[in-house]
Amino acid sequence: MSNLRLGVEVVGAHDLASKDKEGGTSLSFVELHFDHQKFRTTIKDRDANPVWNESFYFNISEPNNLQNLNLEAFVYSNHSRENNNSKTCLGKVRLTGTSFVPHSDAVVLHYPLEKHRVFSRVKGELGLKVFVTDDPSIRTSNPLPAMESDSRKTSTEAHGSKTSQPSNMVQKLFSRDKGDTRHTFHHLPKETKPKQQREMNSGPPEPQVNYGAHEMKSGPSAPRTVRMFPGAAPQPPDYSLKETSPYLGGGRVVKGRVIRADRPSGTYNLVEEMRYLYVRVVKALDLPQKDITGGLDPYVEVRVGNYKGRTTYFEKRQNPEWNEVFAFARDRLQSSVLEVVVKDKDTLLDDFVGLVRFDMNEIPTRVPPDSPLAPEWYRLEDRKGDRRKVGELMLAVWYGTQADEAFPDAWHSDAIAPKDGNSSTASSQLRSKVYHSPRLWYVRVNVIEAQDLVAQDKNRFPDAYVKVQMGNQVFRTKMVQGRTMNPVWNEDLMFVAAEPFDEHLVLSVEDRVAPNKDESIGKVVIPLTTVEKRADDRFVRGKWFTLEKYITPPTDDRQEGRSFSSRLHLKVVLDGGYHVLDEPIHYSSDLRPTAKQLWKQSIGVLELGILNADGIHPMKTREGKGTSDTYCVAKYGPKWVRTRTIIDSLSPKYNEQYTWEVYDPATVLTVGVFDNSQINSNSNGATTRDSKIGKVRVRLSTLETGRVYTHSYPLLVLHPSGVKKMGELHLAIRFSYTSFTNMMYLYSKPLLPKMHYVKPLPIAQQDMLRNHAVNVVAARLSRAEPPLRKEIIEYMSDAHSHLWSMRKSKANFFRLMSVFSGLFAIGKWFGDVCMWRNPVTTVLVHLLFVMLVCFPELILPTVFLYMFLIGLWNYRFRPKYPPHMNTRISYADAVHPDELDEEFDTFPTTKGSDIVRMRYDRLRSVAGRIQTVVGDVAAQGERIQALLSWRDPRATAIFVTFCLVAAVVLYGTPFQILALLVGFYTMRHPKFRHKTPAAPVNFFRRLPARTDSML
Repeated sequence: MSNLRLGVEVVGAHDLASKDKEGGTSLSFVELHFDHQKFRTTIKDRDANPVWNESFYFNISEPNNLQNLNLEAFVYSNHSRENNNSKTCLGKVRLTGTSFVPHSDAVVLHYPLEKHRVFSRVKGELGLKVFVTDDPSIRTSNPLPAMESDSRKTSTEAHGSKTSQPSNMVQKLFSRDKGDTRHTFHHLPKETKPKQQREMNSGPPEPQVNYGAHEMKSGPSAPRTVRMFPGAAPQPPDYSLKETSPYLGGGRVVKGRVIRADRPSGTYNLVEEMRYLYVRVVKALDLPQKDITGGLDPYVEVRVGNYKGRTTYFEKRQNPEWNEVFAFARDRLQSSVLEVVVKDKDTLLDDFVGLVRFDMNEIPTRVPPDSPLAPEWYRLEDRKGDRRKVGELMLAVWYGTQADEAFPDAWHSDAIAPKDGNSSTASSQLRSKVYHSPRLWYVRVNVIEAQDLVAQDKNRFPDAYVKVQMGNQVFRTKMVQGRTMNPVWNEDLMFVAAEPFDEHLVLSVEDRVAPNKDESIGKVVIPLTTVEKRADDRFVRGKWFTLEKYITPPTDDRQEGRSFSSRLHLKVVLDGGYHVLDEPIHYSSDLRPTAKQLWKQSIGVLELGILNADGIHPMKTREGKGTSDTYCVAKYGPKWVRTRTIIDSLSPKYNEQYTWEVYDPATVLTVGVFDNSQINSNSNGATTRDSKIGKVRVRLSTLETGRVYTHSYPLLVLHPSGVKKMGELHLAIRFSYTSFTNMMYLYSKPLLPKMHYVKPLPIAQQDMLRNHAVNVVAARLSRAEPPLRKEIIEYMSDAHSHLWSMRKSKANFFRLMSVFSGLFAIGKWFGDVCMWRNPVTTVLVHLLFVMLVCFPELILPTVFLYMFLIGLWNYRFRPKYPPHMNTRISYADAVHPDELDEEFDTFPTTKGSDIVRMRYDRLRSVAGRIQTVVGDVAAQGERIQALLSWRDPRATAIFVTFCLVAAVVLYGTPFQILALLVGFYTMRHPKFRHKTPAAPVNFFRRLPARTDSML
């Protein structure tokens, strides 16, 4: 008798079908059949993913007939251990003898379960390892029914002999039958890694095995959508929004509802009420002389405990006027006396002039909208307490809140460290302010033609072009090289201008006399204040302008001989029908046109309360410890707001509230946090950029009207080292509408003004104009006091969002896959219906299909009713929080460091040639894949064209003949019958299907494309 045996290791099953009422699989086991021999595994209780790890060995009676023998593995479910007749087949696996390999080549493969009968319900996989061995130490397994108790013993006894090498008999068997050929298992879907196999064999008896295909991929997969509507991809909890319930001025906020407090609420009901001691220093009278020269350089110092603030000083003035306000946070005051001291500025030591003391318990409280407290005269007293010869000081002292109108312009104690009296720095860099962007216009310059151009060299015709400049914006027309003195261009050039129009439009006609050498033929200067404005696309008449040699108008004594006969024909207009984009259109904060006569009335009010920040990352070192000097900037529409700067605090409290009018709900509010680098900066003219800490975007259309959203937003910033959380920003937001009808009506109106659709601008031109608009706004706001610096404007406006980034490209690809995941899910579901995975569902789909074909008028109502029901169902899972920066969607949590380094590289690049070559090669590989996809799509379209183009005469003849037959048949066949036949054929049972593609698909793939004609 031969020692050749067939070894079968039953590893485990995955995702078995449920056969009991509780959704489990009852008692599952595997039964093996081979060469009239049967073996059975142990029984697993109620497990849809059972694991056995048991080995069995079959005798091979006729080794020469091995290829004609089959191994069958049946997975059964039994409701009782005692009654073996009540078993139900969950599926089977059938392997032919041609797939058997020696033990050295065997691996664990997961076979999909096949149906035992035609109408059986089967799903899941079975993991087997099948091999042939002739090891004499291996004994044949016991047959049924003794297998129930001896299988584990057999598995243990045979485990030590699994590593034996196949003998000459096994090698001879496989070499004789197969030669050098290798069989490909087309019906085997997965192969388990050897490492996973070792872990499975050495692990616990019944571990949970993961059979997902995602383990075979490197890197993160695309975000998957669980429901029919796209939801946010999961991200780490530390990067997620946190809902809070703070006590604000109007009461406590609980899940968006404000629980009113006992006391009446004021206008600042979205922030915590903060008490301040206000001191207004107005002026002084009859101050005494202190210097030897008889002069006095007075200033006032206000002191409360360790905090003190100073006014500016005046030289040689005994009756100075300051009119400055100081605000001291009441919760930080530890003194009961307020001292207002007048001093004389001196080189070495300032002289004492006089002071006024106030008892903190006697200071009155002012609550807006009460009128401002009237300042009063107070007599100063010297060091001895004498008030007769020191002078008088006009002051106003009161308690108030941040709702006081003096709050924005006041010197703040929480914005200055104790014992720091540099009030000049506080007034220029630390105060809260409201800014308004200038109104931007598009300037359209249509350069039509020129007449009688005269070059410097009279013997040649000019190669002329027009250079147009307005401020830092410079554009050129194409060069006309024809032999003519009257060139024609007819080109449109677009510029961005801001009100008030201080800049001029300068047009210069240039002659290219040599490479990189141009000569000016003449210039035209057009003040923008003289340019016509329009709010639509009405016709604008052109004007002729005389070319002059001087940019500035010449004087009378130079007038003669300086004017040329050359002229330039132009159309210049200020287009007010566009919205000048200074932000990406996908999250713009304003969509109104420039011309005010086109503005509609507001639809609501947006209220923002900037409460506090927490856990701010230290941005600098001061006195040996990390600290930050932070302030917030919020932008919505043309209105920018900046909070006061809080010094030396990693958990600053702002509690400032701002309001905007809303004209469109499809807009976005942006709030950024920055570190002030201008404090104690060098005064040698060197510029220091303010550091970005993070920003938050909130889309108004995602907010419920009237609800107060109080959330702690994580401040996420992408650094060259990866994404980093810089802290959290606590905001309170409320959007209230004034007209519900107008707001709902806006959803039917175009997003942009009419001119964007009547005369649309190209995408490349829009990006260029947006960059110019950001520069114009930055140049204007950087001159304010305190300034909004250029880096802040660029960061808040995402000025560089259009630049290339490998990370953003991957993120957008995964977003696209997430969008189409719903269609993929529907296609998979329909594929399961066609394959009869669930017979009940398939039968119901057939009935629904027959009903819709017989009553086609029900198709559209059924579709809309289904969408309505989906919407109602998804209402239960609607987002509770406004959307926020998502690291998974941004592909920021798994980005390669080199891709980040490329994203933060300057433009043009400053990297070495090796790095640039590597990145260029990587970009070529990505572009090659895109090129292949585009080529495949083009090939499919060319195959469609080849159906009737006779490029393949036989294919076109077959298709034309088919069209004729189909036309004759369809003329006599009702449409309902045809639709039923097509539907039933598409959803036919797998028993009537073939493994190969259908004939129409084969015919289409054989059609010629033009791929073979490409070089």
